[in-house]
Amino acid sequence: MLSFEAEENRSMSDTKDDARCSNKMFGRRAIHQLLRERLQSKSTASPVLSSLISKKEQEGVGSATTKSWRAVALFGAGVSGLLSFATVASCDEAEHGLDAPNYPWPHNGILNSYDHASIRRGHQVYQQVCASCHSMSLISYRDLVGVAYTEEETKAMAAEIEVVDGPNDEGEMFTRPGKLSDRFPQPYANEQAARFANGGAYPPDLSLITKARHNGQNYVFALLTGYRDPPAGISIREGLHYNPYFPGGAIAMPKMLNDGALEYEDGTPATEAQMGKDIVSFLSWAAEPEMEERKLMGFKWIFVLSLALLQAGYYRRLRWSVLKSRKLVLDVVN
Repeated sequence: MLSFEAEENRSMSDTKDDARCSNKMFGRRAIHQLLRERLQSKSTASPVLSSLISKKEQEGVGSATTKSWRAVALFGAGVSGLLSFATVASCDEAEHGLDAPNYPWPHNGILNSYDHASIRRGHQVYQQVCASCHSMSLISYRDLVGVAYTEEETKAMAAEIEVVDGPNDEGEMFTRPGKLSDRFPQPYANEQAARFANGGAYPPDLSLITKARHNGQNYVFALLTGYRDPPAGISIREGLHYNPYFPGGAIAMPKMLNDGALEYEDGTPATEAQMGKDIVSFLSWAAEPEMEERKLMGFKWIFVLSLALLQAGYYRRLRWSVLKSRKLVLDVVN
């Protein structure tokens, strides 16, 4: 009886071992198939490895040799994957530009506002450096009133430009001094003229540039201050300039911000970083002129809703405390 049970246990264990072996063989075959597919698609040397693996398996080489070839194939697949990932990452960086670092802009906080002195300096940088090529077609002179200039200063600034208006009573167009309702002047008459003057490149409008670019404020600052000599092995054709933050690395706009390029009205040293910070502050305001009002209105609504929440909690406790604390007793006898 005992021998019969022992034989039965032995046969059951053999059956389990066979099942494990079959599962292992199935797993090995699946791994071999996956490795062959990966090696054929990822590596130039993979056909040689896959042919060697198939040859060794067909010849029935021992398990140790097969394991060694599997390790070599797995190592080759891993190296191929890492190389392909690095190639994709480098191609992506070259195509989309280097990621701009994050800078602590003073107006990014929940309750922080713009630096209006910096906005005024940034407008000066735009007028003296950027306005010759870039337009700001969505900004009017009246938008500057109370933000960077007084009304009198803005009127005097607008009167310096000539605006084509009309027609008059005789049906003819005429020119007049600018008014507060006029928008910033366009540097070129049309896109074709802008491309002709810039060697085929079209300077974008800067009204919404910090919202139209990924990581806008940081990107614009990094682009303006990121000009450098091209590294070894990279050649830039004539008329272009190397900037790693620009997609492709070659940009038609030359380096515009240099130390001492202008003199600020308030006496602030006009360094490259200072001018970059000021122009980005001005462009950020131009893209979101309502930001301060929106933040203030949001804070007011949060305060009012907090008071309403306290009142609702007190009313609930006053009216429902009696109902929630009462005890119901059922008279089951009568």
